[in-house]
Amino acid sequence: MGQTMTRTSLHHLLQHRAASHPEARALTYKNTTLSYAELWRQVCVVAGKLASLGLEREQRVAVFLEKRIETVAAIFGTSAAGATFVPINPLLRGHQVAHILTDCEARVLVTSSERLELLGDVLGACPSVEHILLVDAGSEPASRKTDAAIHRWPSEPGDRAPIRGAAIDLDMAAILYTSGSTGKPKGVVLSHRNLIVGAESVSQYLANTADDVILAALPLSFDAGFSQLTTAFSVGAHVVLMNYLLPGDVVQLCARHGVTGLTCVPPLWIQIAEQTWSPEAARSLRYFANTGGKMPKPILDKLRAHFPQAKPYLMYGLTEAFRSTYLDPAEIDRRPGSIGKAIPNAEILVVRPDGTRCNPGEEGELVHRGALVAMGYWNDAERTAARFRPAPGRDASWRTPEIAVWSGDAVVTDEEGFLYFVGRKDEMIKTSGYRISPTEIEDEAYATGLVRDAVALGVEDGNLGQRILLVASPAGMNGADHTTAIIAAMKRRLPLYMVPSAVIIRDEIPRSPNGKFDRAMLRKEFASWPCDQP
Repeated sequence: MGQTMTRTSLHHLLQHRAASHPEARALTYKNTTLSYAELWRQVCVVAGKLASLGLEREQRVAVFLEKRIETVAAIFGTSAAGATFVPINPLLRGHQVAHILTDCEARVLVTSSERLELLGDVLGACPSVEHILLVDAGSEPASRKTDAAIHRWPSEPGDRAPIRGAAIDLDMAAILYTSGSTGKPKGVVLSHRNLIVGAESVSQYLANTADDVILAALPLSFDAGFSQLTTAFSVGAHVVLMNYLLPGDVVQLCARHGVTGLTCVPPLWIQIAEQTWSPEAARSLRYFANTGGKMPKPILDKLRAHFPQAKPYLMYGLTEAFRSTYLDPAEIDRRPGSIGKAIPNAEILVVRPDGTRCNPGEEGELVHRGALVAMGYWNDAERTAARFRPAPGRDASWRTPEIAVWSGDAVVTDEEGFLYFVGRKDEMIKTSGYRISPTEIEDEAYATGLVRDAVALGVEDGNLGQRILLVASPAGMNGADHTTAIIAAMKRRLPLYMVPSAVIIRDEIPRSPNGKFDRAMLRKEFASWPCDQP
């Protein structure tokens, strides 16, 4: 089996590399490092165990674990068994886990004894779960209320079942749950093709090779976090797993393993930028990448100072299409604020509500077409039909409709086709006749140097339409009157209609399980903020 074999299932990323470069380093967790051959053997053991449970093609295997070697083996073993994996963020509470298990009708749950204990009685409300596979030798909780059978993690392949995998690459590979502006999390269904093409596309523009060492700091339940595995394995690179606790841990792991690639979301970058980076920790970094929100320029400047030899990649994406755009590092200074152009093997359109193409400088909705477009939302035809719609300009009568993702994001292009993010339709602030992007206000708040974290919100106002609130965590300020100082500084940088009418000081701004600022929670909290409140 060689590298030229066609990749039609996710696990082929490992299987083919194990055949061609068996001794190459594949995965490190704490003090344990596995070669590609060793990791592939573990994947085969898991696939055999799942097959012995009678798991049928595309049935769901939920993985509720922190990042560890068994987590990766379970995910890729599920693919090798022909089933569908559902990674669950380890930070979720029991009732949130139960929602996902019930919604996707998971038949198998892979978890640890400790996490099973934390789930308590909620599994009793998940009748689809027939088997629980524990990755450790801990004791079974005495109080659990479920009829599911408990199985121990397999250590020997025994009578290894044949690798089944997907029938074709369009088969269902994964369901990733993502929060929306309202309601419970929805499951985005991804095919094997989505995952493989996404890995190849991102690896191409990041110029990943087998010499790279990728630090996986983001949750594997987050599309950008999971892609750290796929982009690395697609080229035979080495992945170092990290369960994020303190920003200083990132520095230590970069120094210890000679990390060459690091992808984070803005709140994490904000913390990392404040760390002291020794030459040993920074010298190997070849690139750093941002996803999940706009990188504040002051933070980008700090990171570039920390890593003068590393290329910064600013990326835009959504779970429904994995990645959409990236900004060439050579354009960073020439095009501040741009999210770049389409990634390889994708086309990005900017369209009016009627689907016609926008002119340069004209605001429109970002529409993504290509092989990375997801299959839809699990068991939700209504929301699937609303977001996954026929691609504009591809409606010739002789062909079947091509489905694209209509992102709901407002963007504009310049004369050379570079894209600029304006805002989400449901996040845009409308005040005094103006439409204002929250990110623009947040950027100015960061630029004052007075805030560590910032989230801008629009709240209803009878006179203005909406008033602007800024929820902020102060950065290194002495004294109690943070609000006055921040507003005064922003007045010096902004027209009055863009200056927040109030600043709410928080020691920490709440984050979603994926590490992003939890805007939905903040919008709900301040929805009824009184108009006369200072």
